[in-house]
Amino acid sequence: MRPVLLFLLTSFLLVSCQSNAETSATVEMYNTSGDMVGTAELKEGADGVSVKLKLEGLTPGFHGIAVHEYAKCEAPDFKSAGNHLDPEGKEHGLMHPKGPHLGDLPNIEADGSGVVDVELMLPGATLKEGKKSLLRGEGTSLIVSDSQDDGVSQPSGDSGARIICGVIKPEKAGESTETPTDPTEFNEEQEG
Repeated sequence: MRPVLLFLLTSFLLVSCQSNAETSATVEMYNTSGDMVGTAELKEGADGVSVKLKLEGLTPGFHGIAVHEYAKCEAPDFKSAGNHLDPEGKEHGLMHPKGPHLGDLPNIEADGSGVVDVELMLPGATLKEGKKSLLRGEGTSLIVSDSQDDGVSQPSGDSGARIICGVIKPEKAGESTETPTDPTEFNEEQEG
């Protein structure tokens, strides 16, 4: 009976610890003027992190996109985000034989209206703790560039200027994305 009880207790503790780990994140994406132009929904999966990207206001055509090493999006050039996330010291590019960086993603295509609505995958990445975590340290950032990434050029695919940036960061304890309620609304309802 004791081994069964010990097993159940251990299983419960492991499941409890895992449920506290981040399994999703919403990233607000901003252009160089500071306008919010879309979102990226990140979700932990068995093979990595899926990125459901919705953007508007882009030039129609292909654009490079990558996760960068710092959780900073300082306009006008977003260079504060650093280089592509590369915890294993690989070469840049999904087509490079010695690549890719962990943060390398396939190009995205904006339609004739400048809209992107696509789901991408970051194989091997995680939102949990570890060397390949997108939430390590203060976090990372997601950058969209002006031109398409050629998939092999060093260090970042000759993809032009950084035009959109969003910070990927862990939610701090006590931090909420919900808007606080207005206490005066409750008071008015009681008075009426």
